[in-house]
Amino acid sequence: MKINKIYGKMDISIIIPAYNEEGNVVIIYEQISSVMNQLNKSYEIIFIDDGSTDKTFENLKRIKEKDAIVKIIKFRKNFGQTAALDAGFKHSKGEIIVSMDSDLQNDPNNIPDLLSKIRDGYDCVCGWRFNRNDSFIKRFISSGAHLTRKIIIRDNIHDSGCTLRAYRKECIQDLDLHGDMHRFIPALIIWKGFKVTEIKVKHMPRVHGKSKYNASRIVKGILDMLVVKFWTSYSSKPIHLFGTIGIFLSTVGVLIGLYLTYLKFVLGQLIGNRPLLLLSLLLMLLGFQMVVFGVLAEVLSRLYHKDSKYYYIENIF
Repeated sequence: MKINKIYGKMDISIIIPAYNEEGNVVIIYEQISSVMNQLNKSYEIIFIDDGSTDKTFENLKRIKEKDAIVKIIKFRKNFGQTAALDAGFKHSKGEIIVSMDSDLQNDPNNIPDLLSKIRDGYDCVCGWRFNRNDSFIKRFISSGAHLTRKIIIRDNIHDSGCTLRAYRKECIQDLDLHGDMHRFIPALIIWKGFKVTEIKVKHMPRVHGKSKYNASRIVKGILDMLVVKFWTSYSSKPIHLFGTIGIFLSTVGVLIGLYLTYLKFVLGQLIGNRPLLLLSLLLMLLGFQMVVFGVLAEVLSRLYHKDSKYYYIENIF
C-alpha cells in the first residue's frame, strides 16, 4: 500500500457490504486490488459482513490474513445495506470513498471513471447501470421507482439503486442513514448543496449467490422516499408544510360554514341534519390541529438543529 507522503492521508476507501456472498468476496477483492494497484494511490478496502450465515466471514478473514489494507466490520446480525454503508462511511479514512456491491455485478474497472469525474470537480459520482443484467420484473419496478422519484424528489438520478458510487468524504460526513435510505444518498447530498453527477457503468450478470431483492423493498422504498422528501423540503421549517395544510382545511371548512349560514338565514333552510355541517366542523378542527402540530414540529426541529448543521458552507474567502 502506498501512503501519501505529503499529507499522510489515505487517498481512497472502498466500501463493500456483503451478506451471504461466500462465492464472491474473494473474487471482488482480487478484482479491486488489480484495479487499485494501477492507480498509484493509497487505499483501503472495507468489507462489512452484514450478518452472513454462510462462509462469507471465514473467506473475509482469509483475505485479511493476506492483505493488511483490508478491514472487516462484522455485524451481529443482518441489519441491511443502509446500515452496512453507514458503518463503512463512519470507519473509512479515505479522502474519496467508493461504495460498491459484493455480488460481482458492479465492475471495479469503472472505479477510475468515477474518480476521474471527482477530479473534474464533482462531490459525488453515481453509477448508472445503463444496460442492466437483471430480470424483466426488476427492471420494470426500477423504471416505476425512477418515475416516482423523479416526480417526488427530483434528484435527476437515473439509477438510485446502483451502489457503485464515489464520494468526497466531506459530503457524507454528517449523514446518518436509516431504513433503506442508501437509495437516496444522492438526493440528501444535493440537498446539502454538493455537486452530483452520474456516469454509465457496466452491469454484470450474477454468477454466484442469490439476489437479496424482494417485493417488501418496494413499500419500504416508497416510505423512505416520502421521508427524504419531507426532510429535504421541510425539516428546518415543518410549519410551512403542516401550517399550509391546516390553513387550507380550515379555509374549506369556513367556506362550507358560510354557505350553510347563507342557506339558514337567507333561504330559511334547515341545516341541522346536513352532512355538510359536520364536514365543516371537522375540517376546521383538523385545520386547527394541523397548525398546532406544525408549531410543535417547529419546536422539535429547532431543538434538533440546535447542535447540528442545517446549512453547509463551500468555502470562506
